[in-house]
Amino acid sequence: SGFTLIEIVISSTLMAMIIVSAYLCFSASVAGQKAMEPRLDTVQNARVALALMSADFRAACPLDKDSEFIGMHRMLGDTVADNVDFATHNYTPRRAGEGDFCEMSYYIDANPETGRLSLWRRRNPTIAPDPLSGGSKEEIAEGVRGFRLEYFDGWDWYDSWGDLEKRAKAESSQQSSPNLSGMPEAVRITLLLESGRPQHTNATPEEPKPEPPMVFQTIARINLTKPSASGSAGDSSTGAGPAPASGATEGQPF
Repeated sequence: SGFTLIEIVISSTLMAMIIVSAYLCFSASVAGQKAMEPRLDTVQNARVALALMSADFRAACPLDKDSEFIGMHRMLGDTVADNVDFATHNYTPRRAGEGDFCEMSYYIDANPETGRLSLWRRRNPTIAPDPLSGGSKEEIAEGVRGFRLEYFDGWDWYDSWGDLEKRAKAESSQQSSPNLSGMPEAVRITLLLESGRPQHTNATPEEPKPEPPMVFQTIARINLTKPSASGSAGDSSTGAGPAPASGATEGQPF
């Protein structure tokens, strides 16, 4: 009435196969979760950074009468590291004597603790003699592999806006340059962040190689900007057309 030896061997073999299969599935799920966590954290950090910048740009206003809005294109080694200075009404007063006017800067700089490039935001809620300095700074996103800003005047996109040197040259020039003064109508933000996952090469499998950066992009319209003269005049066949609606997408490196 008991089990034969053959039945016991077959049952033990089937049980071992089931246990091994369950362990392999569990191990694969844990490895997949560990591999996705850094990417999910990067996506969340990018969403927060783009949301902060978009809110500040939507409420942007002139910084002062000499420098209303300054966006400069620059490089840190091989990394695109643009910076921008403007003022915004997207600020809640926290102390006596403060209003909803706040001087703002976004720029790339190395974190003194880790040495990695990070995106920083400078805010100064007081009207200072020098609108390009002062205030406090905070780290918005770390592990930045690139930060590019483009400015829309209603007709074309520009890599820089309100450069002081270009403005001085424009005073003696008859050519119209809308990106040398005033406020842009929209800002296109492209942010490249490290994915956080190492990738091994076939040549040297013991040395990890960083993955290509994750690219995030959005367009923020400046709601307080008056319609640009260049955007309302000109031939529509040669223009870039209106800026697309705001949104964040992940794509290829620029």
